[in-house]
Amino acid sequence: MSGLFLSSIEPLSAYSPEKIVPVLVLIPAMVISLVLMRLNQQLASPVVAIVNRWLRWGIFAGGLAQVSQHFGWTDRPYLGLFVVFFISWFLIESIYHWLAIHAMSVSPLPLFPRFTINRAGEEWPVQARFLKLRDQIRASGFKQVQSLRAEVATSIYLRVSLFQNADNTTRLQVTFVPQPMGTVTVCLHLASATASGERMVTDNHYLPFAGFYPENWHLDRRPCLRSFPALLKRHQSRISARAFAAVPWTSEPLDDINAQQGELERINTELGFLLPRTDHEEHGRISHEGRYRVWKEMFTLNYFGRAARYE
Repeated sequence: MSGLFLSSIEPLSAYSPEKIVPVLVLIPAMVISLVLMRLNQQLASPVVAIVNRWLRWGIFAGGLAQVSQHFGWTDRPYLGLFVVFFISWFLIESIYHWLAIHAMSVSPLPLFPRFTINRAGEEWPVQARFLKLRDQIRASGFKQVQSLRAEVATSIYLRVSLFQNADNTTRLQVTFVPQPMGTVTVCLHLASATASGERMVTDNHYLPFAGFYPENWHLDRRPCLRSFPALLKRHQSRISARAFAAVPWTSEPLDDINAQQGELERINTELGFLLPRTDHEEHGRISHEGRYRVWKEMFTLNYFGRAARYE
């Protein structure tokens, strides 16, 4: 019986390339995607997420193209079907993101949350990657000065730990962003200021903002630069390249971050990214132009790790 079964199996050379693709490409891609998804439940890495999104996009297009040919739904060539379904994924995801942006616009979630002192103290996640980051920050001469939090939904908090270097000319904002499945992603924000009020900012925030920043901000956003030493080196090189005369911070971190939030809300309302408060109930908070900007940056961040240029 086993001999009869083996004799009935055709060699791979008997199959057309279209039939070999699912075995040699799609199935391994599915396995890799599942492994990356599982891995990222622990790492919550934007870089791993980008790789997995491209894999899912290819699996969707290739899988549907193969299924269409297998069941004889069309006689179009495989490559043509792949392109059609590849574009279809882009359209479907665009519609999903547009609906998500609309939902965020009309939801009660704060776009610019206000922070308060975290009375529980510095709540640093007890995971190896976060403890390593804290050691790197301390080794670079930064000391923790404040711990803050902002409630973004019922019992869901955005937590921030503030550090300053030895001469207080650089302030580090470590933001812990809660993710689905209980994981946490960390975002780093380095800032230095001059006596005239100019601000040099280098961060690796990966969430789309797409709005406007004050003219006196010089912002460089690097979502894929996840290493603190590398981000600090970039910040310092930008200060040196511009001969930026940084002065010690005198404002309290809590006062400064809430002042930032208020200023950002004011500027984005004035420049049309946000609608006036009188229109919020009927039209939501984000204007149509603002929603387009968020959609565009969401796509470039999700698939290319690139934020809008804010410099």
